[in-house]
Amino acid sequence: MKLALFTDTYYPQVNGVSRTLGKLTTYMDRQHVDYMLFAPDCQADEDLFTSNVHRFTSMKFFLYPECRIALPKLSLIRNQLQGFNPDLLHVATPFNIGMCGLHYGKKNNVPMVASYHTNFDDYLKHYYLEWFSPVMWKYLTWFHQQFSSTFVPSNETRHRLNEKGFENLKLWRRGVNCEHFSPLKKNQSLRERYNFQEKYILLFVSRLAPEKNLETLQKIMWKLPDELKRQTRWLVVGDGPAMPHFKENVPRNVTFTGYKEGEELAELYATSDLFIFPSATETFGNVALESLASGTPVVAANAGGLTDVVSEERNGLFCSPNKEEEYISAIKRLLSDHTERRMMGYEGRRYALSQSWDAIFGRLLEDYEKTIGVNKIAQYA
Repeated sequence: MKLALFTDTYYPQVNGVSRTLGKLTTYMDRQHVDYMLFAPDCQADEDLFTSNVHRFTSMKFFLYPECRIALPKLSLIRNQLQGFNPDLLHVATPFNIGMCGLHYGKKNNVPMVASYHTNFDDYLKHYYLEWFSPVMWKYLTWFHQQFSSTFVPSNETRHRLNEKGFENLKLWRRGVNCEHFSPLKKNQSLRERYNFQEKYILLFVSRLAPEKNLETLQKIMWKLPDELKRQTRWLVVGDGPAMPHFKENVPRNVTFTGYKEGEELAELYATSDLFIFPSATETFGNVALESLASGTPVVAANAGGLTDVVSEERNGLFCSPNKEEEYISAIKRLLSDHTERRMMGYEGRRYALSQSWDAIFGRLLEDYEKTIGVNKIAQYA
């Protein structure tokens, strides 16, 4: 099988889409799957430009300064793929590069699948662009109806898109590396590194942007009872456009680390007592699964794809997305009961062990092969 993958975000950009696609290409490298990937440039070192990854000049996106809008060259894509002769196209995003993939596939009669990663409708609300929602849905519906199937990360997302008239939706869940994210990575020396004196560590890992419900997170931080506040250190891992404003409006017991990855990120998950995640816009919630793999229970918004990851009263607790008093109650409950917290951590780890990336990518490749086979049968029918 030869696969051509089109995406408007890719490594080293830091978001769930780029991380998932980076893991997919790593898996395909190990499985010796031939692929060619088209993505925006990254203003990074030359070693990121490999023979099967082709990047295009890009500019900053006004809503996401860290993300980039590419200016792809159709002629270059056509020349690269003419020699490659792909069996299947996977279009991961509906923007400039994704449109180029769609154009190439239709013109050359190549089987195509797409994936849906982002709840754009929820994002628009946080940027006061609700008026654009009908136009956006009309475009997305038109875009995705061109493909044999569209992969979605959660049942909640599939239900949402079904209501909007999307068809041929297939589930493509996200996985986790349980060797990397593990309770064994717990490292108490992190307390010395960050000069923590408090008894408990509450963790938040995310890109810092308005759609992550940072306002509710701030309210939780401020409204924790004074006694609990004195015993608690908040750890915010990530960066983004909302960082300056967010950082100016939090109590003293909050530490910002910026983006972290690798061993240090794994240690932060495993060493924390609870993972607090009030974002209501997630199509899946990779960070919640990473926390569960690390044995750290999750207190999360009862919304979006998180409902596929967190099991209420089993490996975490759900709260109404914007009601900070519910999060505070959940935090108080779990910090006051070490046994319950430990059992939830155990159940979280057990669930994560069943969600390996290899198993999930293996099923995705099977779906690729089925799509190729169905299209071949249709051609000769």
